[in-house]
Amino acid sequence: MVIREIYIFGASGHGKVVTDCITSNDESVTAFFDDAPNSSSWSTIPIHHSNSLPNANPENEIIIAIGSNSVRKKVSARLNDFNFFKVVHNYAIVASNVCIEQGTVVLPNVVINSDAYIGKHCIINTSAVIEHECKIGDFVHVGPKAVLGGNVRVEEGALIGIGAILTPGVIIGKWATIGAGTVILNDVPDYAVVVGNPGKIIKYNRINE
Repeated sequence: MVIREIYIFGASGHGKVVTDCITSNDESVTAFFDDAPNSSSWSTIPIHHSNSLPNANPENEIIIAIGSNSVRKKVSARLNDFNFFKVVHNYAIVASNVCIEQGTVVLPNVVINSDAYIGKHCIINTSAVIEHECKIGDFVHVGPKAVLGGNVRVEEGALIGIGAILTPGVIIGKWATIGAGTVILNDVPDYAVVVGNPGKIIKYNRINE
């Protein structure tokens, strides 16, 4: 019998949250790997430096537990030979026809409704709501208690802050940042930083993709 080994890349707080998601599904984490580990273990799980990652093989699966969207993208390219997997917490509610790509983490009490699509290496954080037919690009982070109305589209790398509200049908451009508590009534261009109610653009961030 082949034993499946699960690795987490990133041993900070988000790594602990991802561990809880994995254990909620009666699975266990073999080890953490990190570029700069500050301890040798957490909750009996060993933490190793990233230069000691084992060779990729079909039995080894890995997920990236890094909050920064841009760093997560860079690390995913480094680990391209590994098998990425998705993690959906046992307490999340996900409609049967939702598509969630590999590398994505869905945290507790999230609701994802009918015909939504979630791309690769996303974080759908605690108690977020993603309504019907939303399309979420790769490397997006949807913050805790954010609400996306139906048919919202979020492009690659965007950050949706804690408690933000995106009204139905809006489009959030790539690598845009939506501040905590912001209410989005209109489309947001690429790289824009938007805050307030209603949301207003305060600057543009050029992200090194």
